[in-house]
Amino acid sequence: MITIYHLAQSQSDRVVWLMEELGLPYELEWFERGEDMLAPPEYCALHPMGTAPTIRDGDLVMAESTAIVQYIAHRYGDGRFTLAPDHPNYPDYLYWLMFNNNAQTSFLVNLAIQATGITAANENLAKTTQRRQEGLYKQLDARLGENPYLAGDEFTLCEIMAMTNLTALPAFGGRTIDDLPNAQRYIERVSQRPAYRKAMGIAGPTAPRPAP
Repeated sequence: MITIYHLAQSQSDRVVWLMEELGLPYELEWFERGEDMLAPPEYCALHPMGTAPTIRDGDLVMAESTAIVQYIAHRYGDGRFTLAPDHPNYPDYLYWLMFNNNAQTSFLVNLAIQATGITAANENLAKTTQRRQEGLYKQLDARLGENPYLAGDEFTLCEIMAMTNLTALPAFGGRTIDDLPNAQRYIERVSQRPAYRKAMGIAGPTAPRPAP
């Protein structure tokens, strides 16, 4: 059985969501952040990256959510929520599966620049990051104006990877989607999925902490 090492207010809730979508059993081990909002030492000791999510499957300990969701979907879900290479929308699937990493890179760079201020040394970096972020989010909104889901007509892992950025990052200073009507409707639709609602109740940002 897969163990999900869940760090409070982190991306590990997406792994819980996938397990609920697939109807797979799992164990959830909850870790609280420290007063500095960082993962505690015992969480960082699980994997060299020290990041959430991290899972254990037998002797395998795995980090990086894009890899984790594909591993679970293919090994235990018969490829559900993925697209095969011969699918006409396979390139779209690959591209939007990476939205999470691209959006978070812009988010983290923007946070660093806000903390240090725009200087002559990082002015071009700030402009480039902002341009890429705006281009990515506007492209996402246009895509969702033409298709119900990011990879096309089907719900895929792209949704599981994208929702955290669209719903949670704004609370930490990330880009909002107030000017992206298609993205707003997308969130309303995807967030009504029973598995999503159950997962957020178990491990989402406002989920109650389990009793010690």
